[in-house]
Amino acid sequence: MNWRDKKVLVGGGAGLIGSHMARTLSGKGARVCVADNLSSGSLKNIQDFKDNVDIQVVDLREESNCMKLTKDIDYVFQFAANMGGIGYITQIGADIMRDSSLININILHASHLNKVKGYFYSSSACVYPEYLQKSAEVTPLKEEDAIPAEPDQFYGWEKLFTEKLCEGYQKDYGMNIRLARFHNVLGEVYTAFDKFKAKAPCHIILKVLNCPDGGEIEIWGDGKQTRSFLYIDDCIEGVLKLMESDYEKPINIGSDRLVTIDELAEIIIDISGKKISIKHDLTKPQGVRGRNADLTLIKKVLNWEPKVSLEEGLKRTYDWAKARMTQLENIA
Repeated sequence: MNWRDKKVLVGGGAGLIGSHMARTLSGKGARVCVADNLSSGSLKNIQDFKDNVDIQVVDLREESNCMKLTKDIDYVFQFAANMGGIGYITQIGADIMRDSSLININILHASHLNKVKGYFYSSSACVYPEYLQKSAEVTPLKEEDAIPAEPDQFYGWEKLFTEKLCEGYQKDYGMNIRLARFHNVLGEVYTAFDKFKAKAPCHIILKVLNCPDGGEIEIWGDGKQTRSFLYIDDCIEGVLKLMESDYEKPINIGSDRLVTIDELAEIIIDISGKKISIKHDLTKPQGVRGRNADLTLIKKVLNWEPKVSLEEGLKRTYDWAKARMTQLENIA
């Protein structure tokens, strides 16, 4: 697809994935509007290309705002949500479900009424049932595994609800919608290092950056819980391939390389060049025991798979954060 002069709205465009998407589309010549209330995003994340986009600091929970923002828009990329890492989403339930539901209901309906040409919704691997994720040696999760439903957090229930909402708008109104279930995306933005909302890779990177040579860092849980991680550049490529396809059902965008959290920490420690030991805090939340992405469908449908290794993605993110230590907010 030629994105030049396309009018694009990026909801949550000051967050991790949203800011990278806005930057990429702006570079392709699209006329990009970034909409964000800055609860999880920051204007710092878009400072390098802010002159090339329309920035709207706005609350997408308000229907009137969504109607104004989607008027005359060609494509909507919806990343906005009340969200964070495991330490955040295990503490917050009502606010996450209320805020994210309001955002998604209002911006989806406004996009329908304003007849946008294409709509992208960012779902999550958190929609998958807890009963399939009780082992660290988890079987990779396929798209059809989401039903029967049993997400382990309120965050996952809201994501699954919105997937069905999108399905309803596809069926009843013929909306052109694409849905991706992200599996632990990592990359370089300031707010990824917020100590209250940081996810595991950036949380551990901060701990290693702040730890002296010969010191010790704390890992939540026993460190044997497993995940897969996807670098942001691969994520953006996958989303754009999906948007340019005719595939209308939810699809995994992630990595199928499974690592323990201890292994994740050890890779980051190796990147640092320091000698650092690990201790475990079994009182802290660790989420499901294991989660991995099955990429069979996306390889078949989009001919897509990750290109950037976990080591390389972590090194890029570590080096970026190290160079900006004095600028990072709320350092853990």
